Amino acid sequence: MPIPWIEDSDDCFPPVDSALVEPNGLLAVGGDLSAPRLLSAYKQGIFPWYEAGQPVLWWSPNPRMVLRPGQMRISRSLSRLIRKHPFTITMDEAFQDVVRHCAASRRGAKGTWITAEMQTAYAGLHAAGYAHSIEVWSKHKLVGGLYGIALGKIFFGESMFSDVSNASKLAMAYLTHQLHLWDFRLMDCQVSSAHLLSLGAVEISRAAFQEQLQQFAKIEGSAGKWQLQSDLSS
Repeated sequence: MPIPWIEDSDDCFPPVDSALVEPNGLLAVGGDLSAPRLLSAYKQGIFPWYEAGQPVLWWSPNPRMVLRPGQMRISRSLSRLIRKHPFTITMDEAFQDVVRHCAASRRGAKGTWITAEMQTAYAGLHAAGYAHSIEVWSKHKLVGGLYGIALGKIFFGESMFSDVSNASKLAMAYLTHQLHLWDFRLMDCQVSSAHLLSLGAVEISRAAFQEQLQQFAKIEGSAGKWQLQSDLSS
């Protein structure tokens, strides 16, 4: 089946159930990364994922990997780290630095390189209050973190990085705890990986994900700059 091409002037996507089975979830090609298009995509369970030199590729995989914010699996080693870690944890203090670190850590990994165009686009969503980051600092050095998009009571995780052991897991633990306090219902993890499975993420059907998306993305969320409201180590 030919993949629909989206022109910059187009303002809609094909139905998600028309996405390819192989490669899993490829829905459309082309278009831009304007804020309205990105927000429209996320509201429909669609996300961009492509390499430098390619047109924008839009995806809606089946099944979908998700994590319930209150159900992250905390290993004994991570629990010890949470209780005794030497790091400072913040939110929305260094969004663009987190994105750049994520891009650098994935450069050359097929299908996961965060292009300069994507960095600019997500910086715009951050400025508009939709994109957020969580940072792990060792003294004044950024050593881990992750970022994503928040719509209603769903957080769409995009990427994470870790320059020291378990820093990204620590960021995930703090984020999911905060999301749980804010009554977020779902964290979208996009596609399955052994790492995500080890943290308690599960696969659900695209239909089930779409149903929850319609239900929870419309609820009023936490707007503006995010700040941690609790310390897991205490």
